[in-house]
Amino acid sequence: MEDELYRSEVECKRESEEIDFSDEEKNEKGKTSFDCDICGKSFSWKAKLVIHERTHTGEKPYHCDICGKSFSRNDHLTKHKHVHTGEKPYHCEICDESFSRNDNLTIHRRVHTGENHITVKSVIHIHTDEKSYHCGVCGKSFSDGPSLTVRKYVHSREKPYHCDICGKSFSTWSALFKHKYIHTGEKPYHCEMW
Repeated sequence: MEDELYRSEVECKRESEEIDFSDEEKNEKGKTSFDCDICGKSFSWKAKLVIHERTHTGEKPYHCDICGKSFSRNDHLTKHKHVHTGEKPYHCEICDESFSRNDNLTIHRRVHTGENHITVKSVIHIHTDEKSYHCGVCGKSFSDGPSLTVRKYVHSREKPYHCDICGKSFSTWSALFKHKYIHTGEKPYHCEMW
């Protein structure tokens, strides 16, 4: 347990990002909300707003000294470097498979637990064919809220899911998840016929 806490602290320190602010910005202590001028999204920390604004500007100030790829966040560069080193510090305690990222290990563990991210409510909607979520742009209806959210991304062309290795963006989490296999070389799906 103590080892896990230490590892957690190390991760937090390694993934933190230091941003220099002017004296004027530092003096905004009483401010409780920092709003994006472009989309209006609010943040409780100025540093989080600065990082978010890069999704609009495309600024990528962190560069890999090995391949030259650029990233909008320092922690994304740090994770990307595992591609070059081959380091896979996250190990599954059940099958000893290793991963370069902790979130990939978390997802992998679902293979052993049988856990998935589908809710009971969405299963009920699927079986009853109830579609109570309606898109205000095109009128298409969906049985669950997340599907409607994805549809809104289609209309807005927003791609909020970013690959921390190559920077490519996707409108759905599942598309990003599948894309990551390109980097890991993992091939989790096998044809039973061959």
